[in-house]
Amino acid sequence: MGGIKFNLEFILVGGLLFFGLVLLYYFFTRNKKSKEEHELDPILLDYAKSFFPILLFILVLRSFVAEPFRIPSGSMIPTLEVGDFILVKKYSYGLHLPILNKKIMNTGTPERGDVVVFRYPPEPEIHYIKRLIGLPGDHIEWTKDKKLIINGKAVSYTSNGTHNTKSSSGGRMIVVDKLKEKLPKDDAHDLILYKGTTVAGEWDVPKGHYFMMGDNRDGSKDSRSWGFVPEDNLVGKASLVWMHWNWYEGGDGFQASRIGTAVN
Repeated sequence: MGGIKFNLEFILVGGLLFFGLVLLYYFFTRNKKSKEEHELDPILLDYAKSFFPILLFILVLRSFVAEPFRIPSGSMIPTLEVGDFILVKKYSYGLHLPILNKKIMNTGTPERGDVVVFRYPPEPEIHYIKRLIGLPGDHIEWTKDKKLIINGKAVSYTSNGTHNTKSSSGGRMIVVDKLKEKLPKDDAHDLILYKGTTVAGEWDVPKGHYFMMGDNRDGSKDSRSWGFVPEDNLVGKASLVWMHWNWYEGGDGFQASRIGTAVN
C-alpha cells in the first residue's frame, strides 16, 4: 500500500491552534473592549467559533478512534482489492499523539494474522498495509517453493480454487492459485501464489519489531525485501471495507458488493 505524503494531521493541528488562539484572545479581551471596539474581525471570530469544535472532533476521531485509507496497489489481493477504501482502528495497538506519534496509552497488542497499517520504515510519511506474520523473537523462513515456516513449523495450506488477477508486471490478466493459509493461533485467510519459484530467506525478528508480508505473496514488497517494522510505526488494525472505487484506466470502477466486507 503506497501512501500520500500530504499530511492532513498538520493541517488539522495547525487550524486547531490558529482558531484556538483566536478564541483565547477574544475570551481574555472581551471584557475590556466593546464589540464595536474589538480588534478581531467579526468574520474571523465567527469562523473560529464554527470550525474549532469541528476540527477538534475530526482530529480526535482520526487520531484515536478510526481513520480511512485507500488501497492503491495489489499487494494484499485477494483480501483487499485495488480501490478498496478501508477503515482502520487506531486504538488497536495504543493511543498515539498526532504528529509526534508518541504512545500515551496501551490499549492492545498486535497479534499474528492481523492486517496492519503502518508507517513504511524507509519513508515513515508513507503508509503501507500488510499481514503480520512474525512476532518479536520469531524465526521466519520463506522457502524457494513458497512455503512459510514459523519457528521451525511449516504453516498449513489448503487449496481454495483460483483467482483472476493481473500479472506481476501489471499487464495481462492471469489465473493464479488461491490458497487458504492457517497461521499459528490465527483464523485462516486466503492468499494467492503465481507459478514458479521465489527467492528464499530466513529472518530472526528482533525485540520491538514485526515481520510483515502481503497476501499477494509474489506481488508484494514487504519485510522479505526491506526488513522489519518497529512497534512505534504501527498505525492500526484494518477493520472493514467501507467503499470501493477504482477510477484508474483498466480499473473496475465502483463496486457496491465490496462495501461492508470484513478484513480478516
